[in-house]
Amino acid sequence: MPKRTRFTIWRPLAVAAVAALLAAFLTPGAAQAAGAPRESRPVYSYAKAIREAVWVDTGLDSDGDGKTDRVAADIVRPAEPAAQGRKVPVIMDASPYYSCCGRGNESQVKTYDAHGDVVQMPLFYDNYFVPRGYAFVGVDLAGTNRSDGCVDVGGRSDIQSAKAVVDWLNGRAKAYRSRTGTTTVTADWTNGRTGMIGKSWDGTIANGVAATGVRGLRTIVPISAISSWYDYYFAQGAPLYDSGPDWLADAVESDAAHAKCGAVQQKLVDGAPRTGDWTGLWTERDYVKDAAKVKASVFLVHGMQDLNVRTKHFGQWWDALAKNGVRRKIWLSQTGHVDPFDYRRGAWVDTLHRWFDHELLGYDNGIDRQPMADIERHPDQWVTSAVWPPRGTRSTTLRPATGTRPGVGTLGLRKGSGTETFTDDPQRSETDWAAQLATPTPDKAGFLTAPLTRDLRLSGSSKVTVTATPTTATAHLTAVLVDLGPDTVRDYADAAEGITTLTDRTCWGESTAGDSACFRKTAAKTKAVDFTVFSRGWADLGTYADPGKGVPLTPGRAYTITLTLAATDHVVPKGHRLALIVAGTDKDLIDPPSTTPTLTVDLSRTTARVPLVGGAAAFTRAASAPWTAPGTGAKHGVRGPRTVQRVPAS
Repeated sequence: MPKRTRFTIWRPLAVAAVAALLAAFLTPGAAQAAGAPRESRPVYSYAKAIREAVWVDTGLDSDGDGKTDRVAADIVRPAEPAAQGRKVPVIMDASPYYSCCGRGNESQVKTYDAHGDVVQMPLFYDNYFVPRGYAFVGVDLAGTNRSDGCVDVGGRSDIQSAKAVVDWLNGRAKAYRSRTGTTTVTADWTNGRTGMIGKSWDGTIANGVAATGVRGLRTIVPISAISSWYDYYFAQGAPLYDSGPDWLADAVESDAAHAKCGAVQQKLVDGAPRTGDWTGLWTERDYVKDAAKVKASVFLVHGMQDLNVRTKHFGQWWDALAKNGVRRKIWLSQTGHVDPFDYRRGAWVDTLHRWFDHELLGYDNGIDRQPMADIERHPDQWVTSAVWPPRGTRSTTLRPATGTRPGVGTLGLRKGSGTETFTDDPQRSETDWAAQLATPTPDKAGFLTAPLTRDLRLSGSSKVTVTATPTTATAHLTAVLVDLGPDTVRDYADAAEGITTLTDRTCWGESTAGDSACFRKTAAKTKAVDFTVFSRGWADLGTYADPGKGVPLTPGRAYTITLTLAATDHVVPKGHRLALIVAGTDKDLIDPPSTTPTLTVDLSRTTARVPLVGGAAAFTRAASAPWTAPGTGAKHGVRGPRTVQRVPAS
């Protein structure tokens, strides 16, 4: 689908003039009447919207001061429905970033007037949706900005911060007019129907609240969101960062929380050992296990090259939701950790508008009958799938075998034999390996198909089982899938992760002097490449028997382990080769082991199970040409992975 753009400025006088005529259309019942519009219209004044703050009692005392924590919820809602006795639904973004780090591509923070009411609410949600009859609520997570309590990084306090607000919106919790006062306030202006949205940590909170099954939460829109916090810090025991959740809590906490939350910080340290072992802390922060409780629909968005919140998160969450019959929709881009507002702005706003109208206002606008998935196949070029993964996708076992050069083998359906050996080099990355796929190097083993005679599509999550014998007591493994052939891709390894921010602006909703609805445009930042790494997985070989607990290895003994690779949707085109690389430390994506092992891989006991559209038959058709050794010489890709930000931020 080509990119669509829109330039929209709603003027207060025009809004007031048509409000009386169209107000009736903003109720779900009226929307279904003959001749009624199928979408909410901007008939309410943003300039005259009610702006207020409440502090919702979470029922927890995470900072141990003897008082239950209150979290700040800043509200922007249209004035006219309340005056007419009508109730509105809520769009909510619960975030730790409203003061410390900012939201969106322009790092916006909340600003306030002399009365403490919000003036600038980050992002476009309030500007666009309040005139259309929605309230917008921005919640400061416990321990951040104007809220009490402590940040516990996806745990009970984080989730209860937002869940308590949903409960208050539905008449089940108390809120106060001030942080310390006794005057209570009710949400008598809302019907309680709530949709949560947010990118990264914000979207993670939406996942976590949905996993409680809270009544009143009708839909969530998690963008680049975490589904299990263990998988943010570790990959089967292999550490992804040189720090744990305590560092993250410290980065976002308010000064008041810093003074009170030492005990919570210590619990984060104690509960997240750098061994990578699974603990009760991670169980509390695993939302996937509670997918059966999810009652809300889910519109999931993720960049397939996101190396911050890596795509395992959306893959396992999506699969768990599907297993439990949750209504779903998905967008997958070629970007890294980027909001769809910054890579497909017009289509995103249109689609999000229709989604919320359907899920929160009950409009029959047909979005539930459209294709489930939108996938960016090339920069700014999108395709759709009726369901995702597509029907006919089958897990197909591919097998590596030795070739005519050491470390450069074949990949096919027949069982291989022999061994390949490599030595872990922590200074080499997946980009280095792929650039020399056809050249023997001591740090990796690569396996390639013949040049494909047809396109081959992989859709979903892969698993690579490796049998390896180490020479030391510790070893880390990486498995990556590579599309070997020329292409032009979004430059996800660039600092902006696939976009360029321009100087001119487009406007999405109504502005005030303190809150502009106009944001800087972006364009795709692309790079011509000779190969694309499109799926990755890592593990500590010491977790071979139990992915939740590592043990020392016995040098000279063979171990078998299965690595779960990140979910993706990728087409390897005709003429390209599909390749599997098995190696050690993936520089800047996992930390190295304490030793420098050499590993010998038993190819007869090593497999890759990949989700092929059309299954093994599709592979047989596409890889039917005789295998020929690829030419040697370095290939060019995106630059090597950089040390990724340890904060799943804006």
